[in-house]
Amino acid sequence: MKTLIILAHPDIKNSVINKRLLQEALKEPQRFSVHDLTQVYGGGDIDAAREQELIRAHDALVLQFPLHNFSCPPILKSWIDAVMTHGFAYGRGSDGIAGRKVALAVTAGIKKSDYCPQGRYHFSLREVLTPFELAFKYYFHADYRDFFAFYGAEETPGVDYVSSQDDLERGAREYAEFLRNLG
Repeated sequence: MKTLIILAHPDIKNSVINKRLLQEALKEPQRFSVHDLTQVYGGGDIDAAREQELIRAHDALVLQFPLHNFSCPPILKSWIDAVMTHGFAYGRGSDGIAGRKVALAVTAGIKKSDYCPQGRYHFSLREVLTPFELAFKYYFHADYRDFFAFYGAEETPGVDYVSSQDDLERGAREYAEFLRNLG
């Protein structure tokens, strides 16, 4: 089984966490392909036919991204809108994504305890990611799987985000295991 990782990071060169997670996937090129949307498209138009063929050439799909205003970065939203079209992702006879394993790999930047009813943001990360489940599982009929999350250690929003090297390495190992178990 080969998994396509759709990377949607606005600045992967300066990323710490997403870049480290990708290093784990790149250790197994026979199992994982990485497709960097920012590198391929920048701010340009997305080639839906090319992207659909890329998806068809893989058994599973992972959307990897940092949370951006409690959602995905704009390039991933544009990609979903351009690629998950009638006839491919939904509608009579669509066969591009139905039954295909799909999962999310998200870097949250915020402590896990902040993602709960009593936490700073009052919603779980699962609730924040519900639109993806709704679209991929119930509308596109993909085999939507549970998500991977790397939570951060932010104390003050946007000010003092930091994760220890041990947390980063543990997260990278957990991500590699998540990818291997997707099948």
